[in-house]
Amino acid sequence: KRDWNINVDEILEASVHFGHKMKKWNPKMEPYIIPKCLTRSRSHLINFVKTAQYLSEACDLVFTAARCNEEFLIVGTNKKVADSVFEAAIRAQCHYVNDKWFSGLLTNWSTTKIILSKFRKLRIKEKIGGLKPRDASILKRQLRHFERALEGIKYMRRLPDFVIIIDQQKNYTALRECKILGIPTISLIDTNSDPDLAF
Repeated sequence: KRDWNINVDEILEASVHFGHKMKKWNPKMEPYIIPKCLTRSRSHLINFVKTAQYLSEACDLVFTAARCNEEFLIVGTNKKVADSVFEAAIRAQCHYVNDKWFSGLLTNWSTTKIILSKFRKLRIKEKIGGLKPRDASILKRQLRHFERALEGIKYMRRLPDFVIIIDQQKNYTALRECKILGIPTISLIDTNSDPDLAF
């Protein structure tokens, strides 16, 4: 096993140990929080030792899958993480969705493939140029519409082998589609989430 050197100090520094307020928590998260320990704002504290352990296991899984050339899709549509999702996906050379998840993106893959093909053709058309000003303006408008939804998956030719989901609550539709298709997910969840949904 590879040693990822995930330590408690780094987790504390990143503030990932702060959960949601007590009134919003999911009781299924009880094994993952520090019992009888609340912050001043009455938020739960996540057990950072368990977090480090699970992160290390997830990293091992990702590393092994990457060595086998398996395809990853990172999903994080929350505005706070959108830039981080983009940077991580570019660095790891994998697909991503960081703006909006369109329902049926994976479960209706045959349609998604057709739309992606159309998007790629429009990009080629734009690069070739030579269009009349009115046609060029229409093309730009079409591309803007496509880019918002498809920029991170424009080169995806098949369903991903793994999906990494940041914020299960926000991206529940993506998680549900993965469950329907049997695509393994790695979910980063908070105390308001259901850990049984991540598999």
